[in-house]
Amino acid sequence: MSNRRSGNSGRRGRKKNTKRALIIFGVEIVVLLILLFIVWTLFGKMKVDKVGKVNLDDEVIAESVNTGVEENEQMTGYTNLALFGVDSREGDLDKNTRSDTIIIASINNENGEIRLASVYRDTYLNLSNDTYNKCNVAYAKGGPQQAISMLNMNLDMDITDFVTIGFGGLTDVIDELGGVDIVIEENEITHLNNYQSTMAEELGLKYTPVTQTGMQTLNGLQATAYCRIRYTAGDDFRRAERQRTVLMAILTKAKTISLPELENVASKIFGETYTSLDLQDIIKLLGNITNYNVVSSDGFPTSSMRATGTIGKKGSCVVPEDLASNVKWLHEFLFDDTEYEVSPSVQEYSQKIAADTDEYIDR
Repeated sequence: MSNRRSGNSGRRGRKKNTKRALIIFGVEIVVLLILLFIVWTLFGKMKVDKVGKVNLDDEVIAESVNTGVEENEQMTGYTNLALFGVDSREGDLDKNTRSDTIIIASINNENGEIRLASVYRDTYLNLSNDTYNKCNVAYAKGGPQQAISMLNMNLDMDITDFVTIGFGGLTDVIDELGGVDIVIEENEITHLNNYQSTMAEELGLKYTPVTQTGMQTLNGLQATAYCRIRYTAGDDFRRAERQRTVLMAILTKAKTISLPELENVASKIFGETYTSLDLQDIIKLLGNITNYNVVSSDGFPTSSMRATGTIGKKGSCVVPEDLASNVKWLHEFLFDDTEYEVSPSVQEYSQKIAADTDEYIDR
């Protein structure tokens, strides 16, 4: 590994000053940014330790930030968070389970605009230890700390915080919210119901089949099953899009319900998250909830610069055709930076990925 920063004195202070008031959660799809009012209603009633709080190693995270990223002026006005959804039926949220969902949420601190970027779970990247594989292996091997390091190194990011939730949480949250409104297409119904059937058995729940197309209110099990569909046109790329669709539908629904109802949701979600965020940090800027809006979402690598192929024993992977070009695209998408120049480290990883995958894909 080369050209990465060691030390974190400057960035630690800046990140503490820019953390936003967010409660983030997800299951398989990682659900984010919808329940800020909950903390307000529960302040003084709920113990902080009910949240699965984890303290990451600041020095390890700082080491993963590539040279020049911290000083990039275009990024200083944003808070970036990593959202992980894990398919864990045993409640193991810290590691030993692959992150089926990886989403970067970038929040503009001035106007509250949020951009979401799914990092496809099978993307061939440096796992932060100079081994290359599907990027979701990082979480399985080293938990959120290694997964964040992986994102920072490969994407020229400066992420320091994360939220993870396991298999059953999304179902509980959406049911407490009274469901979410989603447009269902004909080719999704069979797969949605098949996933429902499997999940219902695993979670000990009953399920109601979806029988019609069009806009409708899905309950928790239905919406979670919808997020898992990957056997239609678009495969896993469309699956990641469904995850972001449900995430945004939850944010929309949460803004419409009363504070007592949100309190009921909180009783479900706080015990099912694993996060680096402090409850006190979340409380500070509660008054800004109405300012938060998701203005755009997309996936990484971008559609015009990616390929798929079976990369030897690594299996079927999503390959950034040129990592450096994809990182330039990502910084324009998240930060409106049209002149971004990638770090020497990203250039190095880009060359390695190309060397590893050239024989397996058509560029």
